[in-house]
Amino acid sequence: MAVREPSVPPQPPAAQTPRFLVVEGPLRVGKSTLARILAERLRARRIYDCEDNPFLEDFYRGKAGAAFRAQMYFLMERQKRLREALAVETPGHLLSDFLMEKDRIFANLNLDDQELKLYERYYENSTADLPLPDLVIYLQAKPEVLRARIAKKGAREETRIADEYIEEVVHAYEHFFFRYSASDLLVVDTSAIDFVERSADLQQLLRRLQDPVKGTQYFLPLGASE
Repeated sequence: MAVREPSVPPQPPAAQTPRFLVVEGPLRVGKSTLARILAERLRARRIYDCEDNPFLEDFYRGKAGAAFRAQMYFLMERQKRLREALAVETPGHLLSDFLMEKDRIFANLNLDDQELKLYERYYENSTADLPLPDLVIYLQAKPEVLRARIAKKGAREETRIADEYIEEVVHAYEHFFFRYSASDLLVVDTSAIDFVERSADLQQLLRRLQDPVKGTQYFLPLGASE
């Protein structure tokens, strides 16, 4: 009688890093640092956010009409950068420093009703055919943490940002991502860690990013519970 060999259960396929990733979050939460590190590790092409908006300083100074001009510049520049990067059909990963919907978050914060109506028409026409990312990494932090990081950075234009505005931005991000379901989403609380300054915090986050993300998942680093 032939001896039947034990069957070996099929192995699940190895997890693959999503091709199109986005790192998002409010000012000084660590977006650029994490995006740079992930781009280097994945050898990904990186899409940089717009940092040369000529209307931004006037907006921080509270000049009339500056909010609309700054927002329209961001909208045109961001969708242009995404289109240019996506048009290059090369293998490998693509990593963006911003989610396109970020533009709408700030538009709703900064524009009056009439400006917002005009903005929405341009937004719909210029972004309707843009593909969604496979994974969004949302870095969040408490307003007081962001204020401390802004003060530490000491950038002249950022020191003009009112505390109340920082709180509004944080709450707007939280509201948006609470109901976000367009892509897989990893929410990372960075309030009690600093992966920009501390290597141990960074390594902990990178280890988590080696595991697949399905739906919406939350990552509370160990340092946050101490």
